[in-house]
Amino acid sequence: MKLINLDYISANPLLPEVQEAMIGAIKKDYGNPSSTHSFGDGARDAIEKARESVAQLINSPSPENIIFTSSGTESINHAIKGVAFAHAKKGKHIVTSNIEHNSVLKSLRRLTKSGYTVTSVEVDKHGLVDPANVEKAITDETILISIMHANNEIGTIQPIKEIARIAKEKNVLFHSDCVASVGVIPIDVQDLGIDLISFAANQFNGPSGIGGLYIRKGVALWPLLDGGGQEYGRRAGTENLIGIIGMGVAADLAFSQRQSRLSYTKNLKNRLIAGLKENIEDVIINGHPELSLPNLVSLSVKYIEGESIVLMLDEENIMVSTRSACASGSLRASHVLLSIDLDYADAQGTLIITFGKDTTENEIDKFVEVLKKVVATLREMSPLIKKRKI
Repeated sequence: MKLINLDYISANPLLPEVQEAMIGAIKKDYGNPSSTHSFGDGARDAIEKARESVAQLINSPSPENIIFTSSGTESINHAIKGVAFAHAKKGKHIVTSNIEHNSVLKSLRRLTKSGYTVTSVEVDKHGLVDPANVEKAITDETILISIMHANNEIGTIQPIKEIARIAKEKNVLFHSDCVASVGVIPIDVQDLGIDLISFAANQFNGPSGIGGLYIRKGVALWPLLDGGGQEYGRRAGTENLIGIIGMGVAADLAFSQRQSRLSYTKNLKNRLIAGLKENIEDVIINGHPELSLPNLVSLSVKYIEGESIVLMLDEENIMVSTRSACASGSLRASHVLLSIDLDYADAQGTLIITFGKDTTENEIDKFVEVLKKVVATLREMSPLIKKRKI
């Protein structure tokens, strides 16, 4: 049976054009992009071409606003800690939400050990942040707001344009984790008014191990890494040339195909949700019903445990996830799901279904068909549903 990949959020498969560009780059005799001789010119030109492609994808006013990193996690750490250290004289207070990715939460936790304080704003039952609550959390000591654009577990898209407006009025910098949204939905950093955004190539069919950070001109940011003067002096270390070239090609494709991809994945999502509601009882669809990523469906299957579903689906060559790949293996219920008032049992019975431009309607239908059988089998053994029947 053909493998059905419905776990795109862990890492989108590389597109053929990206593979070809990276293989071609490996075969080419590039020098070090920091070298001033002609041998390094080709490598440097390739990096700047990719930087232009990434800048175009998010409508950055200049390619120089983009720096390349090793991942979305590094980009997030750089933005948060870089602002914190650069602006410590102004204050040591940061505002965030309680459904952020662990790379945000753990960065902030690390800063609290150095005297910083953090206010975490709660979300509603759909995972939506109220900008008014963000504004209330701001104090004279606040130097940064970090609210993700779209949640990687439930897909809810936040009102970051309104939050950015508030941040600007209060003279506070605003960072957004856009790893789950860049290349998936249109993002215009100039229209949104964001100061810093973090993103990663593997979310839009580029390679793993390469990410990016947009830094608005004029934003003071301490570098995480000390060393050479790469990336305009903001990120030391020899650049991942092959990964950057792949990211640039993936960004070009994501930009040129943005409307067709958006329409296609929206249709798949609607088909999936309709199929779930028609075929399986007691399923909760998490996240906002309208303000949500088009390529993600979070569903909680009542009375059974999510890991068991994943294992049985895997036996049928269908790949899904129970939560962010960065947190897989944890026995604790997702903090995101608990924050939207799911009880512990329902949170443990949650699947994250993600897909992309190469996913077919037949694969969506097959998933629903197999999931229906898996759920029936597991519920027959479930003490929770037996207790409900009593």
